[in-house]
Amino acid sequence: MSINEWPVSERPREKLIKSGSQALSDAELLAIFLRTGLPGITAVDLARQLLKSFGGLRPVFESDYQTFCKYPGLGAAKYAQLQAVLEMARRHFGEALQRGIEVNAPDVTRKFLLAKLRGYKKEVFACLYLDTRHRLINYCEHFFGTINGATVHPREIVKTALEHNAAAVILAHNHPSGSTEASQADKAITQRLSQALELIDVRVLDHMIVGDNRVLSFSETGLI
Repeated sequence: MSINEWPVSERPREKLIKSGSQALSDAELLAIFLRTGLPGITAVDLARQLLKSFGGLRPVFESDYQTFCKYPGLGAAKYAQLQAVLEMARRHFGEALQRGIEVNAPDVTRKFLLAKLRGYKKEVFACLYLDTRHRLINYCEHFFGTINGATVHPREIVKTALEHNAAAVILAHNHPSGSTEASQADKAITQRLSQALELIDVRVLDHMIVGDNRVLSFSETGLI
């Protein structure tokens, strides 16, 4: 039975329009992206097969061209379409935190950092540089490490803070494993950077760890 023969309330596209995207399962969302299935297989069933083969939505999004295209129902056109959708999402969240915007909404900051850092397969250490009113001056990705960690040099952060005449910073890095648990090394570098930046009257407001689908805030958990 094709999707067009399903009850209207069960069709993914109609369900999304009526109840919103949050009401759909991962398979239903992916089915809308796929648009069509294969002979004898609906788009929803194909989506379920792909999610099982890849291991979830995130591996689908992060797969390279060769891996993506080897699966039935996918190909160069779908890969290009997916990359365009992902880039639009990144730019959408980036626009919410443009230069001059006050960084006073934790949810906006979280979404911005998820869009920027979650997709990396290695650790990346970044900073949001803010003025005296906590408005964004610049976002910089400073250090790219191995899958287990990044070597962070306080001097580089201090230098950039001075160049931007920043009054405060938010530190951020990702955990490619998906976990947001703060390690002893994470806590230690936060303390080192706080001490170094304090010497030039720059305050560290927070350190955020980006995991799979969540972001840990040092300030909200009492770690800073």
